[in-house]
Order: sequence, then structure tokens, then C-alpha cells
Amino acid sequence: MTRADGFDLACPAPVPDQETVQLAHGGGGRAMKQLIDRIVRPAFSDPELDRGHDGAVLDFTGPLAFTTDSYVVRPLFFPGGDIGSLAVNGTVNDLAMCGARPLYLSVGFILEEGLPIETLRQVVASMRDAAVAAGVRLVTGDTKVVDHGKMDGMFVNTAGVGRVVAPAPVGPESVRPGDIAIVSGDIGRHGIAVMTAREGFSFESTIASDCAPLAEPVLALIEQGVAVRCLRDLTRGGLASAAVEIAESSDLAIALDEAEIPVCDEVKAACELFGFNPLHVANEGRFIAFVAPEDAARAVEILRRWPVCEGATIIGRVEEAPRGRVTCRGALGLNRAVDMLSGEQLPRIC
Repeated sequence: MTRADGFDLACPAPVPDQETVQLAHGGGGRAMKQLIDRIVRPAFSDPELDRGHDGAVLDFTGPLAFTTDSYVVRPLFFPGGDIGSLAVNGTVNDLAMCGARPLYLSVGFILEEGLPIETLRQVVASMRDAAVAAGVRLVTGDTKVVDHGKMDGMFVNTAGVGRVVAPAPVGPESVRPGDIAIVSGDIGRHGIAVMTAREGFSFESTIASDCAPLAEPVLALIEQGVAVRCLRDLTRGGLASAAVEIAESSDLAIALDEAEIPVCDEVKAACELFGFNPLHVANEGRFIAFVAPEDAARAVEILRRWPVCEGATIIGRVEEAPRGRVTCRGALGLNRAVDMLSGEQLPRIC
């Protein structure tokens, strides 16, 4: 992070509000300093930001989890969230899927010339609220401005660090035959919410994104002794892609039961209208967990204590064969293969 345009500069005297982000900020210096100190720094009051250094200095012990992701959602605001809450929750959730307690985040803003200052202010406030709700600190960051017309207003990159608390490795390599697959709630809300906001569609009731932090319910499973083998959040590619990735990595089979996979009526209707398969639609507040069979019922009961996971349910199990494949039993009792999409069903949703 360069001192000219990072979040590492002393606070200047207040300056008048400017209506839009200007390209001149992209070169750093006083203009960028003023933008950051008026909009970003006040939202994230943290000692590491206040040090005014080139980066954060953090003290760790034990194994760490580290992740990064970039967010290019269009539109920036959608029912149930926005690019700011999406960025924080997405990174927090990636750490949780590693069996880690999220602790620290960084953020990088890439802004388009002409972006309304009020838009940036709202996104930053949303990130602040999401970070508080998730119990993480934003400790360093960076901002750049690019020419008008080169992007859709704003892109956000976040990276996160967490302390691993799971007593055993959490990942596909730990999955065993007989393990039970649990989904944390109904699927497909995020992708449909973004698509309807983008295209201007309306339904009798608003479909809101499921964007939410998942660390607390995941940590509850671990802390209460559930044998958690593998966790995966159901983002791009949805439940289908997550299941296929785990089956291929573990070289085992996953058998799903379509009747047990929760999909709300509004999402189901939208998918039927647009020809989507709910299993392929992205989520931002849902995950699949593979747990030891003897712990499955207790895991569901623990998850349902949390509002974000109140729809948790068992949807399948791990089998020996066909290795590396996912099947789904339909309403007529017939099994069909579940595959990833070759492309992206709904682009620019996260």
C-alpha cells in the first residue's frame, strides 16, 4: 500500500464535499488524502489505521487462515445488501469455511471517475456495519481511481486473516464415506436478488439476498465438538459447483436428495420463469457442511439456533462410488448427474 493513496495518512482539515470522485485523485497526493480521510477513515476507527503507516502490524500465534477475493457486482446496491456488505461477508465466510475465527480485513477500492461521493459513503458505511456485525477489524487498505467508462462505478477487493480453531483439518481431504451433507438454509436468493435488481424485474414479494456472516454458527459447530469434515460456502456456481468440487477433490461420491434441498417459493418461481436451476444459482449467506454421521442431527440443531441458519437441513450423504461424481435423486426417485455450469449463469453477481 503506497502512502500517497492508502489509508495511512494523518487527518487533514475538513474540506468541502465534492459531488463525484475525480480522476485527479488517482495520482495520489492531497486530493486522495482528503477523499480517504473524509469518507473512509472516519468509518473504520482502528489503532492500526490511525498509526498512519504503510501497513498493519499484527500479532499472531497458532495456525492462520488467509484469503482474498474481489467483488464486481452490478448493480452496487441490491435487495438485502450491497457491494460493501458483500465484500466483508464474503471474506469473513471464506475464513469460516477454513475452520477459522475471522480477525482482520484489508480493503482495496477501485473507483470510477464520476462515482457519486454519496455512493462511496454509503458503501463504506455498509462495510463498517458488516465488519462490526462479524466481529472483525479492518486494519489496512488502498484506493485507486480509473477513467470514466472503464468500469461499473466501483470494484472492491478484500483480504482476510483468521485464527484456525478447528481441532482437525477442515477440507475435502477429510471427507469420508458415510458423512452427512447439511445445507445451512434455502438456496438461490442472492443470484436472483441481484438479477432482478439489475434487470428491473419485480415480483409480488421482494426477493432479498441472503448476504450474511456465517462465522458464528460455523464456530458453534466446532466449539461444541461436532466432527466437521468439510465446509464450503455456496457462492459462484451455487450448491452444484460446491458439491462437485468436493466430490472431485475427495475422490468420493456425493448423493443429494432434491426433495430435501430448500428453495423458497419466490426463488423457485423466478428460476422456472428464467430457466435457471436453483442448484447453480449463487448464494452469499449459505454453506454446505459435511459432518460425521453420528453428529448430523446435533449439527442441524446447533445451526438452527442462528437466524441465518434456521433453515438448516440434511440434504445428502457421501458414498464410495461413483468416485468424483455428484448425483441428485429427483421427485420420481430417479438419480441424475449434477455438474458445474460450463459458463456463468448470472455474471457480475459477486
